Amino acid sequence: MRIALVHKRQAAVGGTERHLDQVAAGLARRGHEVTVVCQSHERLPDGVRAAALPVLALGARARALAFGRAVERHVGKAGYDLVYGLGKTWTHDVVRLGGGCVQTWFERVHPPDRPPTAGERRLHALALEIEGWALRCRRVVVNSDLVRRDVIARCGVPAERVVVLRNGVDLARFQPGLRPGPGRALRAALGIPAEAFVILFLGSGFRRKGLDVLVHALPAVAAPGGVLCLVVGADADGSGLEASVRRSPLAARVRFLGLRRDAEVCCAAADVLALPTRYDASANATLEALASGIPAVTTAADGASEVVEEGVTGTVLPADPDPAALAAALGSWVGRGRAAEEACRATAERHGEARVVAESVALLESLLAEKRAGGTP
Repeated sequence: MRIALVHKRQAAVGGTERHLDQVAAGLARRGHEVTVVCQSHERLPDGVRAAALPVLALGARARALAFGRAVERHVGKAGYDLVYGLGKTWTHDVVRLGGGCVQTWFERVHPPDRPPTAGERRLHALALEIEGWALRCRRVVVNSDLVRRDVIARCGVPAERVVVLRNGVDLARFQPGLRPGPGRALRAALGIPAEAFVILFLGSGFRRKGLDVLVHALPAVAAPGGVLCLVVGADADGSGLEASVRRSPLAARVRFLGLRRDAEVCCAAADVLALPTRYDASANATLEALASGIPAVTTAADGASEVVEEGVTGTVLPADPDPAALAAALGSWVGRGRAAEEACRATAERHGEARVVAESVALLESLLAEKRAGGTP
């Protein structure tokens, strides 16, 4: 079949971008003619071509509308057999809501004590409108039961049209075998004692992902060799937490490493992942930690928490955890992480990239058969 995968960006980093590359490559290996419809792209998987649709518009709202309309025009002329949407567009047969429902995300990012700006409200209104158009398709793919329930209840999509395909993790890239070599080397480069208990925070958007909760929890976490927190990611929501921590007594216990392309090494250098997120449809970091053999401490607001076995491969806190609960959960893993390695890895192996690619390709091929048979959305 001639299939288009639509997302504004094709790149080497980003959860949606990784999913796009994985599925595009899987489809190409099956002999399908695959086109990535995007604004920009980097190196494409073998056998995949790009249809770049440059957008000239000022402002985020105008750019989003312009790209969506460009996709609509392109798809109308190109004659694809099937179109798979992965972003904020509306011309497709199937769409993947990798970030969950727009309204839920907005409410979790903007609680009453942090009201949105006028600009954020305008972008939100547009995102809601586009989501409404996008959901009028044959299938809606989500990456957790958390989002599936939300799409059915909040967006009114019939249950039979919502499919759960969990995120896949790169099992070769993230693995316990990196701990003795690259993991130990990173600790040494950062001057971290071998006996220290290292907590990893991995993600961009510090406030949404709960870094403030972790910072307040740290003073209550104790370990015989000391406790250190590595923060990997960017302050995408402008929380100002990095500057605040650098001025505080915690400065010596928290290392901000910025955006890095070696998340697997960061996991290998850590003893536990802490992700007290306020909302993640399904945090890739949770599965990446498990694949690396380290337990994940996350929240019920993380769709990936559904694969965490309480007390065996991690701890799942309430959707709005307080620092005391997080400190207690992290403290419970001091000295136990290595014992959990086998169980963590086994869980991740049930959610490898190969599985999600196979399931995605099978779904798309079945939808093409349905479409050709004249089935209605």
